[in-house]
Amino acid sequence: MDDARARSLLDDELRRIDHELAVRRVGGPLRPDEDDRRAVDEADRASRETEIMEADLAEGTLREQRRRIDSARARLDRGEYGRCTVCGKDIDDEPLIARPEADRCRVHAEGAAPV
Repeated sequence: MDDARARSLLDDELRRIDHELAVRRVGGPLRPDEDDRRAVDEADRASRETEIMEADLAEGTLREQRRRIDSARARLDRGEYGRCTVCGKDIDDEPLIARPEADRCRVHAEGAAPV
């Protein structure tokens, strides 16, 4: 994959994640210390706490994706983008299009069976 296409994919993904993080900050679940009539009874409080935990998990996942994209952009700047960080072989375009932050070939992908 050429550098311009890779940068475009990474920038698009970064914008998507930043937008989703911004939306979550504005419209996310209310915290237990906020004044909210919906959190009056115990069942509702438990439900709100579950929503908060799920929102925190989703935000953490987005932040991890953002970190990986930043790392991929750094590899692109160093001329190392598109090569497996384990074996150094080229990563096929297909996985890079699906996940532009990918840093491992199919053989060394996370969760792949040992060789």
